[in-house]
Amino acid sequence: MQAHLALIGDSIFDNAPYVDPGLAVSDHIQPLLADWKVTLLAVDGDTTRDIAGQLEDLPEDVTHLALSIGGNDALQCVSSLQNPCNDLMEALAALGAIQANFRSHYVKALQKVRALERPLVLCTIYDKVPGLEQEFKTALSLFNDVIVSEAARHQLPVLDLRHLCTDPEDYSALSPIEPSSRGGHKIATALARILNAWEASHSPGRLHVN
Repeated sequence: MQAHLALIGDSIFDNAPYVDPGLAVSDHIQPLLADWKVTLLAVDGDTTRDIAGQLEDLPEDVTHLALSIGGNDALQCVSSLQNPCNDLMEALAALGAIQANFRSHYVKALQKVRALERPLVLCTIYDKVPGLEQEFKTALSLFNDVIVSEAARHQLPVLDLRHLCTDPEDYSALSPIEPSSRGGHKIATALARILNAWEASHSPGRLHVN
């Protein structure tokens, strides 16, 4: 059976509108996976609540999955992060509520993807976006903690974008929160490395790419 990868999630994979000129992640990864098929299901702007809809279009012959989701969930919380608090404990309680809400939605999305019983790679949310203030980097750690924790719970490999997209040139000049062609190439190369390792070992072991 021909190996077939489905890219699920948001504009980390669906970044074609932001790389002109250049290649999107799906374009970068296809030549790196010899003899594989690659299907892009990810949709720019989607959140954890949209994953079920993406899976409705999943081809039956898909053998491997990659999920990158959560960045837009975080963006939707920006206004809440700017609410005033009386003291640090109140602020921590507010952050805890934001994290708990994301955990609930991420777990539901992950359950739907895991139910497909295919080898699955999860991606964290990168935090080296040019101009991103330290306060928001700290807030992103709450979302990434959920992703890494769920990956550990289910022994799933993690593609940690925080350690891949580290240079300003890794982000699009058209929209700094999207990966550029260069950043997309880094993501595609690291993902292909995991997938090729699986194929070589015939076992979806737990790998971490930093």
